[in-house]
Amino acid sequence: MLAFPKLRGQRALIVALAAAAALANSAHAQMGLGLTPMRLDLNLVPGAVQSGVLTIANHGGAVVRVSADILDFYLDATATPQFAREFKQESEFSCRSWLVANPMEAELNNGTQFPVRYTVRVPQSATARSYHCAIGFTTQPTAADLKTMGLRTAVQIVAAIYVVVGKPAVEGTIKDLKLQYVPDPKTPEWTAVVTFSNPGLMHYRPVGSLEVLDESGAVIETTPFTPLPVLPKREQNFVFPLKLTHGEGRYTLRARVDLGGNEIQEATASVVATKPKP
Repeated sequence: MLAFPKLRGQRALIVALAAAAALANSAHAQMGLGLTPMRLDLNLVPGAVQSGVLTIANHGGAVVRVSADILDFYLDATATPQFAREFKQESEFSCRSWLVANPMEAELNNGTQFPVRYTVRVPQSATARSYHCAIGFTTQPTAADLKTMGLRTAVQIVAAIYVVVGKPAVEGTIKDLKLQYVPDPKTPEWTAVVTFSNPGLMHYRPVGSLEVLDESGAVIETTPFTPLPVLPKREQNFVFPLKLTHGEGRYTLRARVDLGGNEIQEATASVVATKPKP
């Protein structure tokens, strides 16, 4: 679950914005709160110190107060980023303890921007691999809000930070490619699931597309991969809702991706789209 400061009597609404910039921009427009940059990719050496500035912008119609948290994160089985103040399973690759931000609280009037300075201090003992952590900013009640009763919404925006120490090699393969039936009437009936394996110490972001071919070999759907990371020493699913306009029948799924090693990997799977009998 995503982590929130405890807000008494409030409903929490999280905008998880680790890497999908298009989704982040859409959410910001609706909520009136923006953060740039959304992602930091740093290449550092043991003992290095690097600082920079994040900018929070209030595009809404009211005063906004935010507080910052230093976070761990990972991607769940549906490639959805999950944030919390600590995930023990991420300790081997977490840069959370290296990261500080100042100030940790800010209040923004409508139409204003506020700089938050961050510093990453890489310990001398850091070994060659990629690390990841994040800075999250969560809205809090203003002094005026505390004087009123009613339902309030908390919004969290997050900047993901990836630190690469040394030159760890990218190791990755497409492990599985399959079709799944989704019984929920609110979603497409079928989804394709591409599973990547990352046995190495370096994250990578698949660049490429998933294609759906009909029985004649014609491509009827093409969807690009969202540039989300496959973090080290794990397997990660990428889920693609499909239209399958031809309905039930036999199809071929084909994934073509570059994992960052200047080599295109391709995997195909012959699948049959059928609805389970009631």
